[in-house]
Amino acid sequence: MAGHNKWAQIKRQKGAADAAKSNLWGKLGRRIAVESKKANGDVNSANLRAIIETAKKTNMPKDTIERAIAKGTSGDASAMEQVVYEAYGPGGAAIIIEAVTDNTNRTLQELKAIFAKHAIALAAPGAALWAFSKGEDGYTPTAPIPLSETDDTLLMKAMELIDALDDVQEVYTNAE
Repeated sequence: MAGHNKWAQIKRQKGAADAAKSNLWGKLGRRIAVESKKANGDVNSANLRAIIETAKKTNMPKDTIERAIAKGTSGDASAMEQVVYEAYGPGGAAIIIEAVTDNTNRTLQELKAIFAKHAIALAAPGAALWAFSKGEDGYTPTAPIPLSETDDTLLMKAMELIDALDDVQEVYTNAE
């Protein structure tokens, strides 16, 4: 029975799950390094402790967490920077992108490549933030905007691509 090998299916599913976990751990590692830098390695800092708890919930290994904390306190961490990009997408939906990067030019170019293919325009700082309030866990839309089905489909596809970038931590929109 060709094509009905159970191990092949398990291997494919495990590979996909491992890739997703690796991507998540990479993003969490960057966030831990940035917060560690801000807190000078103090693991009792509220923000650093919260990210470490999130990492533990995703079963991130303890040694990986410790390496990320050490990276934040080392000289290499000076290059890591937290940035927020603002944009407007299909149907006028506001988009907020939080990223942690060691090269803002590279990250911006990766975002612009996605923007060009999905009818998204980069906005000036503060131009899209008005549509959100900053809560404990990120940005909450204060001015939601309804989208047509085609605009919603295009926006969701673009947001998936944006979120898949290594440097991007979170993506928010005010689309309903």
